[in-house]
Amino acid sequence: MASGLIELEQARRVVLERVRALSSERVALDSALGRVLAEDVRSERAVPSFDSSAMDGFALRWEDVADARAERPVELGVVGESRAGSPAVRGIGPGEAIAISTGAVVPEGADAVVPVEQTRRENGRVEVLAALAAHANIRFAGEDVHEGELVLSVGHELGAAELGVLASLGCADALCGRRPRLALLTTGDELIAPGRPLPSGAIYNSNAFSLAALAGRSGAELARPVIDVGDDAQATQEAIATALEDADVIVLCGGVSVGEHDHVRPALAALGVEQSFWGVALKPGKPTLFATRGETLVFGLPGNPVSALVTFSLLVAPAIRALSGAREPRRRTRATLAGQAPAAPGRTHAVRCRLRLGKRGWEAEPTGAQGSHVLTSMLGADALAILPASEEPAAAGTEVDVELLPGAVPGLDREAGGALRGADASGKRLA
Repeated sequence: MASGLIELEQARRVVLERVRALSSERVALDSALGRVLAEDVRSERAVPSFDSSAMDGFALRWEDVADARAERPVELGVVGESRAGSPAVRGIGPGEAIAISTGAVVPEGADAVVPVEQTRRENGRVEVLAALAAHANIRFAGEDVHEGELVLSVGHELGAAELGVLASLGCADALCGRRPRLALLTTGDELIAPGRPLPSGAIYNSNAFSLAALAGRSGAELARPVIDVGDDAQATQEAIATALEDADVIVLCGGVSVGEHDHVRPALAALGVEQSFWGVALKPGKPTLFATRGETLVFGLPGNPVSALVTFSLLVAPAIRALSGAREPRRRTRATLAGQAPAAPGRTHAVRCRLRLGKRGWEAEPTGAQGSHVLTSMLGADALAILPASEEPAAAGTEVDVELLPGAVPGLDREAGGALRGADASGKRLA
């Protein structure tokens, strides 16, 4: 460990050990995308709940058409119709058929469905032009989900497919972990809101936008509009005191160092916030702080925009997911470097990269210049390749741990257009 600095993995353990999952609440399905389940979901019914047709055609007894051929069709009498949502009023017997639509209930007595393309219909009768196997083109009750089956479990994050499955079970809502309330404070006299004239020596406040967006992508909601605080000790303490009133997570950006105008650490001490660590052996992101007051988590991130994005992704985002009840707070996999990454003596290096699927699995391509002042290095980045401290650059072909950035869904080669999203080369989904 670099002198006086905590290693990244130890820092993350310290953070996650202080997390307690928040209370749960009922959430309507149309508002539940990205939320985390707080209960197991078992199906109260089989899905589908009845045997149905896989296509448009005719429901019949397969033995009646076992010898059917195009040159020697079998003729059946059509005795009714079964439509989606409107089942036939009767079953069928020998020598009979019922016209059926895709998704409609298979009538009693039928054990196969012949596609309409393999038939000729005329004058209330149908000629079947091909033999069928028993149960052909029938979707059976419970083929998707059995009654009483565990479908989704606690800690599962709800995506589009999960919402569809819940709806198919008849669920109008889901019990989910409460979204953490996050207060974001940016500090510095030099910060100017975009759209205003830029005085000499000032910079536009990009952190207010990028970190607020990352908070949302990670599953948090802003407790209040972003607070911009100048380099003033009293104003800093007052802003933090206000945030402590109702936030589950406080993120302070800038002002965490030891300069004359860095007021965050003294303000936290004055407010009874207990510091767990200050300084991480990480590039970029060395001057990072973590503290708590009661159940409230407080993060002091560097003011450098790239460092702020990296440390938020590696420390704050997992805490938000854990607070929400996520089963796996971190989203990670393994990849092979597709290009050389610069050395990082004495510190773990978080290299911004694009993920793509190669012939042997994930490939991580650095986004270009990795200086902590190069904010555009985050453009197009799907993930951070976590490289151990080294005096030498990491060569292309090196296998590395990779952590997805909040909200990232990698897997699309931007040049070749290949690869399925969200799965590795073997089809395994990313953790």
